[in-house]
Amino acid sequence: MEWIQQLINGISLGSIYALIALGYTMVYGIIKLINFAHGDVFMVGSFIGFYSITVFGLGFFPALILSMAACALFGVIIERIAYKRLRNATRIAALITAIGVSLFIEYGVIYIRGAQPEAYPDVFSNRSFEFLGAHISIQSILILSVSVVLMILLQFIVHKTKTGKAMRAVSHDTEAAKLMGINVDNTISATFAIGSALAGAAGVIFGVYYTKIDPLMGVIPGVKAFVAAVLGGIGIIPGAMVGGLVLGVVETFVSALGFSLWRDAAAFVILILILIFRPSGIFGKNTREKV
Repeated sequence: MEWIQQLINGISLGSIYALIALGYTMVYGIIKLINFAHGDVFMVGSFIGFYSITVFGLGFFPALILSMAACALFGVIIERIAYKRLRNATRIAALITAIGVSLFIEYGVIYIRGAQPEAYPDVFSNRSFEFLGAHISIQSILILSVSVVLMILLQFIVHKTKTGKAMRAVSHDTEAAKLMGINVDNTISATFAIGSALAGAAGVIFGVYYTKIDPLMGVIPGVKAFVAAVLGGIGIIPGAMVGGLVLGVVETFVSALGFSLWRDAAAFVILILILIFRPSGIFGKNTREKV
């Protein structure tokens, strides 16, 4: 049953897109900024995981936690230095700044370590088991499990913690949140920290899954994760999760049908269709915007 195997592969890939998309959608939901540097935080997380395993000899889970912590700090630094001053600036100014930060990170990493790619070490055995006639690798199941746990943890933080309530309040009405005593700056920084930590986790998972990493690896997955966020409804957390999974499954089945050269194009075809037929995304609602 090859289609079951492809479905599992698609969900595993989609869970990586979903983790990156969550960062896009959380930041947009609070400050209406498309953080195009987010894909490069994902790249930095992948390299931190790589050096944690190869240089420091850490296992997968310690490397994952270290990468998440480092990327959370990195995300806060980016927000404080590049975006904080642009809170009241025009959308185009913030967008251009995000693209500039993205290029700065990419070529900063190339300057520090060179442009050569690296091969992730094999941290899991290649064992697999049979399920309904399909051979499913332990690696795919573990990657999917880690992604699901992180998504559940995010839902818990957003809905059950004080920080999560503050994030939802700021997302709904920033001025009213200030009047209620919420520290908006700290809440926005916390949002960047959480989103960047998830991107760091996605980077380590991606490295383990695909083996090859390089300083420009964040561009295409970053754009695809943005497509996933738009597909689910930008600014809506469950939408980013579903959008990422849908995109991963579609890509995998496009490849399985023999159109592997079109797998990247599939994401952009989906983006065009969603913008034409449902611009607000799967979970989004049409709202009027004052201009």
